[in-house]
Amino acid sequence: MKKAKLKISFNAPVVLGFAFICLIATILGIVTGGAANTLVFSTYRSSFLNPLTYIRAIGHVFGHSGWSHFFNNMCYILLLGPILEEKYGQKKICIVILITAVATAIINAILSPNALLGASGVVFAFIVLVSFTGFKDGEIPLTFILVALIYIGQQVFQGIFTNDNVSQMGHIIGGAVGAVVGYCWNRKG
Repeated sequence: MKKAKLKISFNAPVVLGFAFICLIATILGIVTGGAANTLVFSTYRSSFLNPLTYIRAIGHVFGHSGWSHFFNNMCYILLLGPILEEKYGQKKICIVILITAVATAIINAILSPNALLGASGVVFAFIVLVSFTGFKDGEIPLTFILVALIYIGQQVFQGIFTNDNVSQMGHIIGGAVGAVVGYCWNRKG
């Protein structure tokens, strides 16, 4: 009787690629004392004539302030991302990441004087989007309602009542992207 050979599969190339880019960006941020984050891996108000403004509008989702920030986000990305990539495909997951990055960059530039970096918006988009996996047309999944109340509600509460260095606005925008995309991609007709 032959023993089955176990092999490692590259099951979610977009999610794994995203995590790898985030790892490299985090290392660069640490090695450069934050200079790489300021230059490429965070978004903030800057001139539209500066080409780096457009790079930062996407690049900010790759940078992280340190290992704890990186590991917290990657746990969710690596847990939820493969499920979503299997259901929706590589192209759609790239679209979710891109829409989340650009939307949070634009809204951050309009509403906040602070820099923004990290994949937290993408995490919240994935959290809300995964709650749509059992969606049927004409129904609102209870899991979506609970996720919206728990995760988004918590971020609204913290945004109002706490003064920390966390961008609840980025989380809320990511959750909104996940909700809109999840509804649009799962409705019939």
